[in-house]
Amino acid sequence: MTKLDKPLRRELDIDGKAYTLTVDPDGLKLTEKGRRNGVELRWSALASGDDVAAPTPPATLPQ
Repeated sequence: MTKLDKPLRRELDIDGKAYTLTVDPDGLKLTEKGRRNGVELRWSALASGDDVAAPTPPATLPQ
């Protein structure tokens, strides 16, 4: 098996939007293409079961 010692990036198309998935020794990061901030998940959190669910978006106010 190949050791993961540097970041591996792949482009994904989710609902018509381009995203970049980065897999590195620390964990996963999913960002919208061209952006820096995204959703991160550390391997230690995944292995322990902490923070596995995706963050819940803020609720919208009724109008």
